[in-house]
Amino acid sequence: MKDQQDYIQDIAEIRSMMERSSKFLSLSGWAGIIAGMAALAGAGIAHFAMEFRPDEILYPYPDLTTLIWLSLGVLVVALVGAIFDSYRKAGKRDEKAWNPTSRKMLSSMSVPLFAGGFLIVILISRSLLGLIAPLTLLFYGLSLFNAGFYTVKEVRIMGLFQMLLGLLNLTYIEFGLLFWALGFGLVHILYGIFMHLRYER
Repeated sequence: MKDQQDYIQDIAEIRSMMERSSKFLSLSGWAGIIAGMAALAGAGIAHFAMEFRPDEILYPYPDLTTLIWLSLGVLVVALVGAIFDSYRKAGKRDEKAWNPTSRKMLSSMSVPLFAGGFLIVILISRSLLGLIAPLTLLFYGLSLFNAGFYTVKEVRIMGLFQMLLGLLNLTYIEFGLLFWALGFGLVHILYGIFMHLRYER
């Protein structure tokens, strides 16, 4: 009986080792929460303080420089939170956050992210600001779906939610900032809470 229990334990350990080598498991729930809160704060500033309320595809806006700096600020806070928490979590697991699996994950994310980024620059140059929210959600969702092949399945599910919100936003352009806040804000926070409760407690 003891030999059988040892055999089962050995199988479980081997399976765990194989999973760690093929999946990036250092994504933190707190990183999702931080990113979501930054996105909600950015959306609130854009809507209330800057009166950025795109209700049509063609939406000339006089203060694009400030809007771009605000967007970059939200992005930096989200990235710093994700990188810091990933290294912290990897350290607790006695692993390296920057490893072949994380490099594959980032590589798979980069194609839709860069394509979407270039498209957004083109849209801004043409004052097609009403398309920014839905297309950032759509391309971000695609990048998360790709990343889901190299990390936990919840990331791929979140990607599907982001894509769905982006497609819905294309139907209701006038609610672009609301959809953006839901996708980058609320979905990230809910994802972060779920990940923390399931994997980090």
